Amino acid sequence: MKNAEIAELLYEMADLNEMLDIQWKPMAYRKAARAIEALSDELGDIYREKGYAGLRDVPGVGEGIAKHIEEMLMTGKLKAYDKLAKRIPRGVETLMHVMGMGPKRAMILYKKLKITSIKQLEVAAKAGKIRKLAGFGAKSEEDILRGIKLLKSGQERKVLGTALPIARELESRLKKIKGVKAVVASGSLRRRKESVGDIDILTIAKSSKKIMDFFTKMSEVRHVIAKGPTKTTVILQWGPISIQTDVRVLPEKSFGAALQYFTGSKEHNINLRRIAIKKGYKLSEYGLFNSKTGKYIVGRTEQDVYKKLGLPYIEPELRENEGEVEAARKGKLPKLIPYNALRGNLHTHTKWSDGNATTEQMVAAATKLKPKFEYLAITDHSKSQHIARGLDEKRLTQHIKEIRQVQRKFPKIHLLAGSEVDILPNGKMDYSDATLKKLDWVVASIHSRFKSPKDEMTKRIVKALQNPHVNALGHPTGRLIGSREPYQFDLEKVFTAATENSVALEINCMPNRLDLKDAHIRIAKELGCKFVINTDAHAREHLTLYELGIAQARRGWLEAKHVINTLPWKRFKKII
Repeated sequence: MKNAEIAELLYEMADLNEMLDIQWKPMAYRKAARAIEALSDELGDIYREKGYAGLRDVPGVGEGIAKHIEEMLMTGKLKAYDKLAKRIPRGVETLMHVMGMGPKRAMILYKKLKITSIKQLEVAAKAGKIRKLAGFGAKSEEDILRGIKLLKSGQERKVLGTALPIARELESRLKKIKGVKAVVASGSLRRRKESVGDIDILTIAKSSKKIMDFFTKMSEVRHVIAKGPTKTTVILQWGPISIQTDVRVLPEKSFGAALQYFTGSKEHNINLRRIAIKKGYKLSEYGLFNSKTGKYIVGRTEQDVYKKLGLPYIEPELRENEGEVEAARKGKLPKLIPYNALRGNLHTHTKWSDGNATTEQMVAAATKLKPKFEYLAITDHSKSQHIARGLDEKRLTQHIKEIRQVQRKFPKIHLLAGSEVDILPNGKMDYSDATLKKLDWVVASIHSRFKSPKDEMTKRIVKALQNPHVNALGHPTGRLIGSREPYQFDLEKVFTAATENSVALEINCMPNRLDLKDAHIRIAKELGCKFVINTDAHAREHLTLYELGIAQARRGWLEAKHVINTLPWKRFKKII
């Protein structure tokens, strides 16, 4: 079994235990699952090399869960899961995939209405049956229907953080085939959209047969939809992820034009074709041609295509027909933040709250990143986050002391003793000003009452931003892609308050967050906001997720000058 499959089963174990009202175990299973998702090495390889002891070394994996993992690796099954599942009516656990539908509610709906599927849930909600139950109401029905809609959209598309590693593995495999000259994943993935529908891979090769034979015979191929000399389409089963993938073999003279065409977006391409027509050309995936004679002009590289159309090269992340062509014509394209621009990470968690590694382990991992980071903030949760083992004032003082001690062991990286501090419903911070003053860096975040009225939420956030000790607003809209909508607030008022109070807006790199979204980044940029790109790492492996946040920043037209953690330590220290 792959890591993703094992993590998925552990998440399901957590859900089943919660439905049966078994205490503590759900938290343990979820903590282990998160750690396994973040591993760079396969558990199977770890087990073959180090056995059971190697599994116990994985952060968050205790003795019992290690035995479960060993069983899954040996047999592909888990008896404990089958035993628990028998105690739950079949299908009821799927109800929890809907936003806001916890285990207790799922069981109530089963007991009262015999609902055992998403379809039955949708029918009951549309018929007004759920509002009649105690503890639900009309608002609950609206939330359930909205959650089902979100769930369906999330199942159709895969978040970038899931699809990108798959695409890169495919690129790596195809590049090793003899005679292959180029392999590039295109489509919305190359534009780094937050979610993608499928994976499109373009290649140049001497023998298309070799590529197509290799591609269709991979162990992850669940179904071959079509196989031909220039295009093959399959459904891949990558752990729990099912995704359609196309591979095309192209002539070298057309590769750049095809890469531009299949990267998209559709609207961007339409704009380019209009420009081509005005210049007497015809643009397609085969190249740029003279519209009268049909003579081939350019097509080997994207740069050649754009240049011949009278445009500078437009980065893939900008190709959404959101003014990029007009900006290119006027010479006003942004110089997008490079993928190696960050000098620090300012939102990380350790075992002190809900992280999977010790402070020292997180710092040690950060020192090994390339490019090397100059500074790191440790920001465990504040006291109101009971489920995440948030730190009260006494534990926070101890934690700060430990961070100072760890600093002595790692003199080449500057450590900031920080906290992700809850913004309480009244807009006050979860710690007193006297406590906040002890911290080097404060990330203020919303973790409760997501459904508050828009005006109430706006006032709540603005009041927090006015606190002089707050440095950044964490995952500003609270969304979870495909499972939780953003909470409602007045974007302009909040972004203006952030600018006025010199509070940076976080671009959170976690794959299911990518919060802020690209459109909101552009709005905030126009209002003068500064940004900070943070991984929100809960495990050592999460520290590498900054690439996803940078991609989001690039889609939001940000340059390095807009992002404060691109600054070298001495300049960064001055601004905080």
